[in-house]
Amino acid sequence: NLFFITAYAASNSCGMEVSMESIGYAWLGTVVACVVIEAMTMGLTTIWFAIGAIAAWLVYLLGFKLEVQIVVFLLISIVCLLFTRPIAMDKLKIGRTKTNADMLIGQSFKVVSTIDNINNKGTVDVKGQIWSARSFDGQVIEKDEIVTVKQIVGVKLIVDKK
Repeated sequence: NLFFITAYAASNSCGMEVSMESIGYAWLGTVVACVVIEAMTMGLTTIWFAIGAIAAWLVYLLGFKLEVQIVVFLLISIVCLLFTRPIAMDKLKIGRTKTNADMLIGQSFKVVSTIDNINNKGTVDVKGQIWSARSFDGQVIEKDEIVTVKQIVGVKLIVDKK
């Protein structure tokens, strides 16, 4: 909303008056622009500014000055961004890509080489593919034992004795 600040400063310095109607349309344009950008990026960032612009537009409809509208826009946008974005990111699982590897969690496999967290060693045979593995509780798990996958961290299976 640099437009609003620039237009306001220019109008005051030149003695011109910015039409209140054009300010209302600018807030609505800001809402549309933020929603379009959000739809293209899915980053859950600009949507909060769209909410701030809606709040500023409502303040505009109530007849408040541009300064008040800008303050409302900034406050609502920043509060939404800081307090609701983390919750939304977690609930919507934005930025997390679920893979087929997630299906390995809870399944059991055979240890191919001894799992030793201290020496950063150990592998498990997963349907013919060898995966690096680490013990869930730090204990050494010997070759040929059966383990259950507890979680996946990067490209390593975190396993526990069955």
